[in-house]
Amino acid sequence: MKKKKTLSTQLTFVISFIVLLIVGVFWMANNTLLEKYYVYNKEKEMLAVYKMVDLAAKNDKLSDDTFAVAFEKKCVGANIDAVVFNKYGKVIIEGTTDNQEIFQLLLEASMSSYSADYNNLNMTRQKDKRLGTEYIIINNRLIDGNFVYMKTPLESIKESVSISNRFFAIGTVAAIVVGVFMAYIVARNMTRPIRNMTELSTRMAKLDFDAKYIDTENSAKELYVLGEHMNELSQTLEQTITRLKVANNELQRDIKKKEEIDEMRKEFLSNVSHELKTPLALISGYAEGLKEVVNDDEESRNFYCDVIMDETDKMNRMVMKLLSLNHLEDGSDVLEMTRFDLTPLVRGVIDSSKLLAQKNEAAIEFDRTDSVYVSGDIYKIEEVVTNYISNAINHCTRGGTITVSYSMYSDRVRVSVFNTGEPIPDKDIENIWNKFYKVDKARTREYGGSGIGLSIVKAIMELHHRGYGVINHKDGVEFWFELELFIANNQ
Repeated sequence: MKKKKTLSTQLTFVISFIVLLIVGVFWMANNTLLEKYYVYNKEKEMLAVYKMVDLAAKNDKLSDDTFAVAFEKKCVGANIDAVVFNKYGKVIIEGTTDNQEIFQLLLEASMSSYSADYNNLNMTRQKDKRLGTEYIIINNRLIDGNFVYMKTPLESIKESVSISNRFFAIGTVAAIVVGVFMAYIVARNMTRPIRNMTELSTRMAKLDFDAKYIDTENSAKELYVLGEHMNELSQTLEQTITRLKVANNELQRDIKKKEEIDEMRKEFLSNVSHELKTPLALISGYAEGLKEVVNDDEESRNFYCDVIMDETDKMNRMVMKLLSLNHLEDGSDVLEMTRFDLTPLVRGVIDSSKLLAQKNEAAIEFDRTDSVYVSGDIYKIEEVVTNYISNAINHCTRGGTITVSYSMYSDRVRVSVFNTGEPIPDKDIENIWNKFYKVDKARTREYGGSGIGLSIVKAIMELHHRGYGVINHKDGVEFWFELELFIANNQ
């Protein structure tokens, strides 16, 4: 797309061109006509002096002292050499001419005649070959028979023209600079309201409707009306787009919610069917076996019944956890925030988990006895601690150690549960918080894990708006969560 010039640039160019055109015309006129104009005026001055002398001759006042002073003053002021003399060469009155020239002019003067017509005077141009100077000369007979001789050099005119041209050149440069600058200022001032409206329209195009046109330049009526209409347009567009955004956001929320519900439904059905498939198959198989060995020994019947009851208990616990997680995720489970001592809570969970730890030949270490007051939902935090410790017991190496510890900060406490064992593979770190995700599905099956416990931890901690996570170590894995800490002075 061809690059467009701004309106102020175009106006500056146009005004500058007009200034340059006017200055150029005057420059050409000055160089071609000024000298002619000077010569024309000089001839008029010489004619005026001649008329003055001719009138004095008619009135017989050439010898009058008053006329002599006026005559000399006129000649000096007009830079005219003039002399009036008789036919014998005697000077009657002179302006600035040297007397020695009179005798050289007698022959020429004697050949001149009186002319009553001033337009037909003997006015000529002569050039002094020795000096190379050109003169305007009047050599004429007066009515009383005397002669008048007048001359003025053209060099002074040419010099005046030259000086005038140089001065005009300097003035021209100054006029051009000032003219262009003034053209720029005028164009800028004239187009400032338009530039403001252009900026306003640009911001409107970017949906910035805070921009308003304010007439601070006392603009022309048309520009003022246009600015007001743009303000009205901006307000109307803002209102319309706001309504569209609200409607669009509601639609997006509805679509997203529907997609989430559909995705959760599909995921739930897939995961539940997958998790229930194995226990149902075991229950079905052992139920058939129980039926077949119903008449056999009591020990076999008890074993079959124990397996069926164990699998039923696993399914029941998984369903209860799913219901709990569902309540947490859909927001229907509200936190009951209280201030409680964290240490007895952790100690209670450890005590209730000792039998499971002994079964897995794992030792649980927790050496804190001091009170640590925190803020949270005590029952849900207990569930977080239970899931962490249960998870640590199930993944701890035989004969390994589980360490529960605190890390105290100025405004929070971090609870860490570390178990010795194999670190979690890097590819699984981000997924362990997802529902039904299991790093080691075969081993998880051994202790009845459903892959829901860490998802519950995630949901509870996000409801508390507190941090949680997992850290791999060389000799094991550390799970942690944080709670707001109450300072002892405020207890």
